Amino acid sequence: MSEHAPVIIDVAGLALSAADRRRLAHPLVGGMILFGRNWQDREQLSELCAEIKSIRGDLLICVDHEGGRVQRFRTDGFTHLAPMRAFGEQWMRDAKGSEGSGAMNAMAAATAAGYVLGAELRACGVDFSFTPVLDLDFGASSVIGDRSFQRDSRVVTALSRCLMQGLLQAGMANCGKHFPGHGYVRADSHLEIPEDDRELEEILGDDARPYEWLATALTSVMPAHVIYPRVDGRPAGFSHRWLNGILRERLHFDGAIFSDDLSMAGARQVDGREVTYTEAAVVALEAGCDMVLLCNESVNSPGGTAIDEMLDGLAQAQETGDWQPSEVSEQRRLALLPVTPPSSWDALMTEPRYMRALQLLP
Repeated sequence: MSEHAPVIIDVAGLALSAADRRRLAHPLVGGMILFGRNWQDREQLSELCAEIKSIRGDLLICVDHEGGRVQRFRTDGFTHLAPMRAFGEQWMRDAKGSEGSGAMNAMAAATAAGYVLGAELRACGVDFSFTPVLDLDFGASSVIGDRSFQRDSRVVTALSRCLMQGLLQAGMANCGKHFPGHGYVRADSHLEIPEDDRELEEILGDDARPYEWLATALTSVMPAHVIYPRVDGRPAGFSHRWLNGILRERLHFDGAIFSDDLSMAGARQVDGREVTYTEAAVVALEAGCDMVLLCNESVNSPGGTAIDEMLDGLAQAQETGDWQPSEVSEQRRLALLPVTPPSSWDALMTEPRYMRALQLLP
C-alpha cells in the first residue's frame, strides 16, 4: 500500500475521543480541520493540537481562518481581523494629493494581516489556514461577498500576494480559493450546485487571472464546487480538464490541490447522479486533487460513521485499483507543513514585528 494520506477529517469536540485518535492514526488520513466547536481558549486549543501531533507528527492541522465572518477563533487574545473587502476599500482611498497612497497602505495592511493571522495560529499549534480568497466581488454571491478583496482581478492579486507574504513571514503556507472563481454565481455551493455559464476565455481573462499571476507563489489551491457547463459538465473540483488541463498545464500551477468539503451539496452530485463520500473522494482524486476534505461528519453522522465508511471505501478503492495513490501528491501535502519553529504566544505579544503589524490593520 502506497504512503499517500489524502484525507482531511474533523473531530467533534474540545479534546480527542478514542474514535478520533483511531481515525487520525489511519494511514489514509493526512490532516484535520478545526471548527469553532473545537475552540474554548488558547490553552485548550494548544493542548488539542499537541495531542493531534502526538499521534502523527506529519498530520496537517488546518482551519478556515480568513478574517471577517470566517474566523474560527475570536476570543482569548485572538485579533479580530477585518474582512478582505476592507483592504480593497483601503486601496481606493488615496490621501489628498498623494495618488496611489491608498494602494500602498492597503498592501502594507494586507501583509500585516497575513502575519498576525499566521503567527497567532502557529503560536497555538495550528499549521495552516485556507486563505486567501481569490474570488472577485461581482456583488452577486452571498457566500463570497465581503470575503473578496475587490472586483478588479489586479487588485485581488496584489493584495493576496501581500497577505501571502505575511503568512510566509509567520512560517505558514497559503491556499488560493475557489478556483477558477466563485464570485460570479449567486447560488451557495454549501446548499446547491451553482452553474456559471460563461465561456472559458471570459473566466480565464477575469476570475482566474489571480491564479495565473500567482502561480509561482501559491502553495495550494482549492477549486469551487461550481459547474461551468461551457467548459465541463462536472464541478471544477471533480474536473480533470479544470485541474490538470487548465490549472496545472495552462496556468503552470505545481502546488497542492484540495477538494472543497465533500459533504457540501455542490459535491454530492457528479455526472447528474448522487454519489457517496467515497465515490466523491475517488472522482476528486482521480481528477487531480491531492487531498480531499470531509467536514462536520464527526457530528452530522452518528458516531462519525460516515468518516469510517469513506476511509474504508477509499482503502478498498486502492486495493481494487479504482484509485491510485500518488507519491507526488504526498510530497505536496508534506510541503505545506511549517518548517520553522513558531513563536510562543507570550513571545509574540512583545515581538516588534507583531506589534507593528497590529498598528497597520484596518
